[in-house]
Amino acid sequence: MSSKGGGSTALTLRNYRLASDTDKPKVTGLVNEKLLSDYLHHVFPASHLPRPPLASLSLRKPLGFQDLGAHLERLLTEGEPTEDTRDQPVDGCLGPLTVVLDHTSGFEGLLFVDDDLLGVIGHSNFSSIRATTCVYRGKWAYEVLISSQGLMQIGWCTLNCRFNQEEGVGDTPDSYAYDGNRVRKWNVTTTNYGKSWAAGDIVSCLIDLDEGTITFCLNGQSLGTAFSNIKMGPGVAYFPAISLSFKESVAFNFGSRPLRYPVEGYLPLQNPPTADLLRAHKLLGYIKTVLSTTLDTQEEKVLEKDSACWSLHGEPTTLVTLAHIFNYFAPLMCKVYLVEDVLMNFLLGILEGGGSVDEHPLIQQLLDLFWLLMEDYEVNECLKQLMMSLLRAYRFSPIIPDLGFQIHYLRLTTAILRHEKSRKYLLSNVLYPFIVVFFYIKTPLRVKEAGLEELIPTTWWPTRFDKEGKESKDESAEERLRRRAYERGCQRLKKRIEVVEELQVQILKLMLNNKDKGTGEASRYIFLNKFRKFLQENASNRGHPTALCPPEYMVCFLHRLITAVRSYWDEGKMRNPGCVSSDEAYVPPQLFYNGKVDYFDLQRLGGLLSHLKKTLKDDLASKANILMDPAEIQATSMDDLDEEEESGSAQRPFGAVAMGGALARPSWLSSPTLGRANRFLSTAAVSLMTPRRPLAPPEKVKVRTLAVEQRTEEDIEGSHGNDGLLLGRPLEEPDHPITEKSLLEILDGIVMMYNLSVHQQLGKMVVVSDDVHEYAVALKDTEEKITCYLCYTLSCPCKYPPDTLTQLAAILAKHFADPRIVGTDIKDSLMQALASYVCYPQSLRAVERIPEEQRVSMMRNLLAPYEQRPWAQTNWILVRLWRGCGFGYRYTRLPHLLKTKPEDTNLPSLQKPCPSLLLQRHMAELLSLDKDMAASFLNSVLNQLNWAFSEFIGMIQEIQQAAERPERNFVDTRQLKVCATCFDLSVSLLRVLEMTVTLVPQIFLDWTRPSAELLLRRLAQLLNQVLNRVTAERNLFDRVVNLRLPGLESVDHYPILVAVTGILVRILVDCERQGVSRAASVLLSDPCFQLHSIQHLLGEGETSPAAAVLPQTPAVHPGDPAAAPAERKHFSLHACEYISLEEEQKVEQMLAFLTIESKQAAASTAPTSEEDLCPICYAHSISAVFKPCSHKSCKACINQHLMNNKDCFFCKATITGVEDYSKKPTAS
Repeated sequence: MSSKGGGSTALTLRNYRLASDTDKPKVTGLVNEKLLSDYLHHVFPASHLPRPPLASLSLRKPLGFQDLGAHLERLLTEGEPTEDTRDQPVDGCLGPLTVVLDHTSGFEGLLFVDDDLLGVIGHSNFSSIRATTCVYRGKWAYEVLISSQGLMQIGWCTLNCRFNQEEGVGDTPDSYAYDGNRVRKWNVTTTNYGKSWAAGDIVSCLIDLDEGTITFCLNGQSLGTAFSNIKMGPGVAYFPAISLSFKESVAFNFGSRPLRYPVEGYLPLQNPPTADLLRAHKLLGYIKTVLSTTLDTQEEKVLEKDSACWSLHGEPTTLVTLAHIFNYFAPLMCKVYLVEDVLMNFLLGILEGGGSVDEHPLIQQLLDLFWLLMEDYEVNECLKQLMMSLLRAYRFSPIIPDLGFQIHYLRLTTAILRHEKSRKYLLSNVLYPFIVVFFYIKTPLRVKEAGLEELIPTTWWPTRFDKEGKESKDESAEERLRRRAYERGCQRLKKRIEVVEELQVQILKLMLNNKDKGTGEASRYIFLNKFRKFLQENASNRGHPTALCPPEYMVCFLHRLITAVRSYWDEGKMRNPGCVSSDEAYVPPQLFYNGKVDYFDLQRLGGLLSHLKKTLKDDLASKANILMDPAEIQATSMDDLDEEEESGSAQRPFGAVAMGGALARPSWLSSPTLGRANRFLSTAAVSLMTPRRPLAPPEKVKVRTLAVEQRTEEDIEGSHGNDGLLLGRPLEEPDHPITEKSLLEILDGIVMMYNLSVHQQLGKMVVVSDDVHEYAVALKDTEEKITCYLCYTLSCPCKYPPDTLTQLAAILAKHFADPRIVGTDIKDSLMQALASYVCYPQSLRAVERIPEEQRVSMMRNLLAPYEQRPWAQTNWILVRLWRGCGFGYRYTRLPHLLKTKPEDTNLPSLQKPCPSLLLQRHMAELLSLDKDMAASFLNSVLNQLNWAFSEFIGMIQEIQQAAERPERNFVDTRQLKVCATCFDLSVSLLRVLEMTVTLVPQIFLDWTRPSAELLLRRLAQLLNQVLNRVTAERNLFDRVVNLRLPGLESVDHYPILVAVTGILVRILVDCERQGVSRAASVLLSDPCFQLHSIQHLLGEGETSPAAAVLPQTPAVHPGDPAAAPAERKHFSLHACEYISLEEEQKVEQMLAFLTIESKQAAASTAPTSEEDLCPICYAHSISAVFKPCSHKSCKACINQHLMNNKDCFFCKATITGVEDYSKKPTAS
């Protein structure tokens, strides 16, 4: 259209292809004047008269196109107010006519406000914001669309309310709020109110300033009057307001769009566009009449017909008539209120009859009409507002049993996207990133309202398992009935969800269409570029949760996208049988290095892409026929990476990317499958590791990175010998088609999307599944015990077949310590994955099933020195392999926790012991044969134990000092957590030492081995320090333990003393005589040795010989005089249920032996002069002299020093040798 309004109409110069019935003569012009007048009177009847019957149309005054503009203008102005009500202030309301959030002065804290000033995201502790308009009289309403279900307080406040980071709406006298997260109402004080809300709900906030009440509604259902007798009168006006915590988000509707749940008698704060609304409904009525009317030019009659059969290619008279209507209708369709209230409801009405979307071509014809008769900017804005309205409607529709609302909006979305020109515009300018919302199916928080109780009347969970962990078929008749009823209900729900999923897949298949090239670039390539940018935004904003697509949305998007890609992949396989089937899909390695696909500087296994291009350019040239652009290599910077080049890193660096995506988190190992879709993803990710047959080398090609915006269809699909995305095929890659190359990039994006977000959500789903399983099993176990059935259920069944577990175990064992992997996050993820494997019997057995060479290599990597690597996780893995074999190390929960708080479900619990004797044997063999590795490994363990225990002691000193101050002090929760972590590390390191002493005692006791004596002396020194700190009377450890601080539940005598006792028993009781003698000599010669510390283990302390009891005592306030020594209870191994009788006897034997040896040592020890003592430790006599500087110390000090440093203690000269030193006897 070239002009709008008025009486005359000028059509744009477009090709109107007008088709008529082939059996009738073609109509070349407009109809005769009489028929035209009858037709126009039928379409545009006088508004004060009813629409005349078709037979009486000839009695009207003649009407032609030259008079139609004035006639239509007159009809539209009838009934309109003299002045637009939008420009008049409404009584009882103050502020701008367009109501938005006050982002200039009406907020507190840090918030992100959307461009339309209606959406808000909290970005600080507790932020508050109010609207720009207030009300002081009358009844008013606004709606809040809940985007996240966290902590928020929504309601009303006055201008005098002052909020801060701790107090928000409802926390001050003149503010009132509803909190659906905690299900409470707030006005200084708080009481229970309403129902819990969920993401996707709509809260209506109503205020009646005539009666003085405030009410809230949830999804249109009133929650009752929340507040009455609110403050009113002169100077009192209420603003809509909200306070929300970090990352929470909502969107307001003050009346800029139709209220979803209007309440009779209450007005929106923003006046609806009444005049425009009336005009739009009139014009829509005229359009409907045109669609349902036809002209019989032969009989010269106006006839009615089914509007569903209307086609744009018809009478020119119809087209000119519609052009007049669109003169007025098109500008109105740029306004969001009118699009949502008029146009969207009209289009939804077309689809109400049911059937497939293909059976309703009218929507396609209407969209053709829009693009024909509206200016481009008008149709663009109209489509944008229409799609955003559909998205809001879908997201915030209530859940009903048949998911009818969701299906309704998805059908219209599908119908719109079937229109090629509209689809391409929406893909290019509107849909991303919002399109992801269309693929999410909201989970109902309120089961009863969603109708799930009727759909699934009973619950069921497998609670019987055989010895292999598989579900047992042995069930009672009652259980069988419950299971079948539950399965039938689940099938009903599944069928309803499948309808929604099918529509979602149809939407994606429309966007993945690559045949619609008639109006420019195909939809698939537009989608591909937008999808890549979507991934980039989620990858670059991983540290900013407010900018990320929620993981639950990503999971649904991933599943639907895989289904759509599989469909196109299989269609391509049918057309070209030589292609790879979707079951064998994989990402070719070329995508990772030829520059055609942007990976936006994501960290790879071998480092950043710039690093790989620079260091591996020669390998790419020889193995992949790729010549890197010298200018691009020159531009790369290595400031952030300084690792050394590894010879092995050149081998298939490209294959590691997908593997990193597959193994990014431990949750990958236990994620629930998504049917064939998940197997498709797994195949695509892992197949890169499968070597392929070598072929003849192709010609070398020169590549340079292309930005997403620079790529063309030819760059992706290729043509005339150009391989497109597959440019630079390596020698080992087969030269046959895989599938359409654009699908390969989408598959690569799917793997990346899994790595970025999806695996986290699947991990959460697994946790929920495990929790429900644990609850169900415990409930069943309790029920059977009550009924005298003693049937103990074992751990949950394995979620993967044994072969899959073994394959994944082999990958982890091979790559968790791969030096080519330089990314810290990936390293940690692989280590965490391996740690999760050794927790459970099924996965641990899978590790034992991998080839022996790989097992030995894995253990060798675990036994590498702890310095400069994630040693805590490594140590934890070794502890898991030992747990169940150590001294008193058979518990599933720390024994003292069972006594103190057995009802506390939040206390840390442990998995049942599942030691690996096979891996222990490998460890023993490695430490026995490789003496240097054994010495360096144990030296690092002892170093870390010294550090961890020293840090722990320092922290409990600070905690005790804070507790003893007279003023009220609060210990930082983080400090308590770090303190408990240091304690747990100390215990785990002691357990690793116990395992080493048990498996390979000769490391410490065979003094022909290098460093054996030194290691034994260091071990004795640390054990004595731990015993003295923990067992001394009225010591710091006792006082802090008795405080029973939250966060320090794991800190107690039992775990650390039992670990120390295990080591002492191994070297003083279980070894051969010569080793026991050496161990006892070293232990007793240590200046820190105190016999009463050993006696304390059996409750035989020097000052408290009373019978031993459990160590748990009531919390005593520090400084309380009631805490007398006589009332203090002592630790004793006799009272610990996890200590066997044999173990108790060994401890008693050890104590008796040490008592005798200590007396003998005391009697035979000659006094030493001070000048003969080691100047470093002052504990032993000088026994070594350094060469060449001739300084002296004891052997223990110099040997320990030389393990980490070669410089002299005193002069810093390099020590070349150490010789024995013996003092010459002095002349008498």
